[in-house]
Amino acid sequence: MKRIALSALTLSLLSGFAQAETVTVYSARNEQLIKPLFDAYTQQTGVEVKVLTDKEGPLMARLQAEGSNTPADMLITVDAGNLWQASNLGLLKTVNSKVLDANIPAHLRDQKGQWYGLSVRARTMFYNPELVSADQLSTYEDLADPKWKGKLCLRTSKKVYNQSLVAMMIAQYGEAKTEKIVRGWVANLATNVFPDDTKLLEAIAAGQCGVGIANTYYYGRIVEKNPKFNAKLFWANQKAEGVHVNVSGAGVTRYAKNEAGALKLIEWLSSPKAQNIYADKDMEFPVNPAVKPDQLVASWGPFKQNLINMSKAGELQSQAVKLMDRAGYK
Repeated sequence: MKRIALSALTLSLLSGFAQAETVTVYSARNEQLIKPLFDAYTQQTGVEVKVLTDKEGPLMARLQAEGSNTPADMLITVDAGNLWQASNLGLLKTVNSKVLDANIPAHLRDQKGQWYGLSVRARTMFYNPELVSADQLSTYEDLADPKWKGKLCLRTSKKVYNQSLVAMMIAQYGEAKTEKIVRGWVANLATNVFPDDTKLLEAIAAGQCGVGIANTYYYGRIVEKNPKFNAKLFWANQKAEGVHVNVSGAGVTRYAKNEAGALKLIEWLSSPKAQNIYADKDMEFPVNPAVKPDQLVASWGPFKQNLINMSKAGELQSQAVKLMDRAGYK
């Protein structure tokens, strides 16, 4: 009896150790979007995922303040500009992963291996079909043409999504040409800039403006509830370098206590099983090209991406902000 009891105790302790591994994540993504992923990972591996959610700014400030005492093993945030900033602040560490290199295209991950895109969001054009026809549309640059005067709507330049778009344009065209384009946009505005993409898209549908620039997943959320929404998507720059894309992504924190566990979790998030949950939940595109997007997202058709490395969105962000300020883009 004693031997049986001892064996049972030993098995219980071993089981406890197996379940004791945790990965602690600081996340700027809403908990409702990522919790299903982490629940699935725990169910599959037995590894507990602890999550602290907040805006990206406070999370990075917290990582800086905590230093080597941080409990965080992994940082998740949106926009390559934010991921680059976290790397530039020394908050992330370089990791090597053949799995991530295979699953994630080179332009959607850090060249030093400090962060990796996990979902793709395209920032393209939307138009009111009663006011504009698709054959009138072509490129972001063309929206600076005087023919669009009084017809263009934009989201505020204060949002990182537009800062990254302009930063990538600087990388593509240089600062002088990009400033000329942005000044043209400002001259063509139909109304004041909008605080968010949803209000911008609603203004297009209402006929307040003919065309605008927004992230595709905002459109997806609207159309899922209202299939008759009076705005259509147009893939920008398809005969040129391709549409501007950005990512949500993750990196292992510099002082991770469980570096191996964090890396395994990021690798799993790039896998087909996780990618379907990750991308479909927020109407984004899978970063793993082997995975098909949600049916509604796929209905928008294939498109060519701009292949400039997303690190440029961070490297040139300061220049982009100053440029937009000079151009009068509020």
